[in-house]
Amino acid sequence: MGYTRKDSRVKDHKHILFNLLLVILCLITGIVVVYIKVQNFDFIGYDDELYVTKNLHVQNGITPEGIKWAFTTFHSANWHPLTWLSHMLDYEIYGLDPSGHHWTNIEFHVANTVLLFLVFFIMTKALWKSAFVAALFALHPLHVESVAWVAERKDVLSTFFGLLTVAAYCRYVKKSSTTNYLVIIICFSLGLMAKPMLVTLPFVLLLLDFWPLKRFQYKRDFYLKSEKVNNDVIKKQQRMILEKIPLFILVVISCIVTFFAQKSEGAIKTLETLSLKSRVANALVSYVNYVYKTIWPHKLAVIYPHPGNTLPSWQIIGAVLLIVAACYGAICSAKKYPYIPVGLFWYFGTLIPVIGLVQVGDQAMADRYTYIPLIGIFIVVAWGVSDLFAKWRYQKLFFGTFVAIIIAALASKTFLQLRCWENAVTLFEHAIKVTENNYHAYNNLGTALGTIDPDRAIAYYKEALKINPADGFALYNLGTILIQKKDYHGAIVYLNKLLKLDPRHIDARNNLAKIFLLQSKLDEAISQYRKILQIDSDNADVNYNLAYVLSTQGKLDEAVLLYNETLRIDPEYSKAHYNLGNICLNQGKTTEAFMHYAKAIKFKPDLVQAYNKIGLILFKQEKYNKAKVFFSKALKIDPGFSEASCNLDVVRERMSK
Repeated sequence: MGYTRKDSRVKDHKHILFNLLLVILCLITGIVVVYIKVQNFDFIGYDDELYVTKNLHVQNGITPEGIKWAFTTFHSANWHPLTWLSHMLDYEIYGLDPSGHHWTNIEFHVANTVLLFLVFFIMTKALWKSAFVAALFALHPLHVESVAWVAERKDVLSTFFGLLTVAAYCRYVKKSSTTNYLVIIICFSLGLMAKPMLVTLPFVLLLLDFWPLKRFQYKRDFYLKSEKVNNDVIKKQQRMILEKIPLFILVVISCIVTFFAQKSEGAIKTLETLSLKSRVANALVSYVNYVYKTIWPHKLAVIYPHPGNTLPSWQIIGAVLLIVAACYGAICSAKKYPYIPVGLFWYFGTLIPVIGLVQVGDQAMADRYTYIPLIGIFIVVAWGVSDLFAKWRYQKLFFGTFVAIIIAALASKTFLQLRCWENAVTLFEHAIKVTENNYHAYNNLGTALGTIDPDRAIAYYKEALKINPADGFALYNLGTILIQKKDYHGAIVYLNKLLKLDPRHIDARNNLAKIFLLQSKLDEAISQYRKILQIDSDNADVNYNLAYVLSTQGKLDEAVLLYNETLRIDPEYSKAHYNLGNICLNQGKTTEAFMHYAKAIKFKPDLVQAYNKIGLILFKQEKYNKAKVFFSKALKIDPGFSEASCNLDVVRERMSK
């Protein structure tokens, strides 16, 4: 029996499947080998506390209340409910063990890499070029930040759904149906709910329509046989744009929600703080710097200080010329090398949300912002290098050698770069080494050292203030740590400097009040608390603190009003219930006192003083058995509570008579 064409097809199919599995296995192995040590890394205390370590909503796990919070909160100046749910699930599984949280990020990075490879292979049928793109994505040092930083879960999670959206779109292009289109909508919506960075994805789909899906046609290439066919082609191309309209609607909604989220947290810089001219200049230079760091990933840092209006003109003009030249070259090469404009405009377009025209935060640029945009550059590199070697006699040998060298170099650099992310100290020490005038890094290094080495922390805070005397974070942190060192005079100096810059800084006033209390300057403390309440009248802690100080001065009527205000804001404020109980008990209002003590215990079951007070009330009512129960509960919680022990002895003595 002869060898048939069907046998050949089966053999080719098996060969392709084998190569696919081989590439996927190599990609996974490469990521795991390079990132394996991340499992030993700590939380870095830089946004990690907002997302995990000090977020009680996340630590309560996935509950109906937690889900509601995730979908309604603007916490951390974003609306990304899916990211919150992801962290909640991780906490339920791993608790505060950082290794589990890190591994989840790595798993998503693996999934994203494999998805990227498969999506481009499906679109282009170019196995090794697609593998090269995925390998660059998997092992480039600029992506370390997105993977090794727990708080950047939103990066890897949103990219996962973004790539699923592209995969669903490929399926829809192959077979248009309502079901396939709904899958696109669902995946895209989930991606936006992980991070609004995906707002440019509809534009990416239009680029993919041009290449490699090749749904666009040049008008001069129509040369069609009839006007009817010509009109059909035009309608198809119009449809490609119209079918993106639902996606653009989701983009508009996401942008509006994100704007209000960031504005509500004061994250958006005003034009008075940072001029439009400075933003545009930094954006242009950043576009070039990102490419430079892609080619030569050197001096990577967790934060790059914004230059403001200090960028030299030659850099701005040079950036403009390079960008214009690149765009012109890409457009001119569109017919022969369509991957060049697609890759270049993928890069330019997907960076727009984070390029700094709408400035959020104080950074000039950030490595994490390149997680999706660099795919565009990788496309140009993979297909461009292949075309460069196309006419060489030993094309495969040269291409393979080039790829191996590049991947090995990037993997080595990524492995080394990961060392910086071991903990907060190593991270910010590295940032200080590789950047200049980085007062953010000095401040954050001080925070990292605050509980380990307060003296070094103070030195770093002062270094931050040398660079930027108006750094509110450093002023506040320095004032706070000086309180711990009992240098009250120094703390007052720095906190007052902060209040001159920001008179509405509640935490600074709270710390000043704390100092005045420690110095027994009650009137000064009261003055600070009243100023805070003028800014934020619904601050339960401040209402409580002011009530407590007033009660020590004998101003019980006002203290009661403030305690009641505290409980209006937070009905479960156990200390307020306890102190109200004490006032009521001293005023002979036994029933009210009993009620407040009972609520104090309900909301704080280990509040031994409340058990003791209830025991005393019951004892005076000659309910000895019940009094004995409450004194015993107090001692069970705190066996060294001498007052409850004495009261229990008295009850037993009374009962024995």
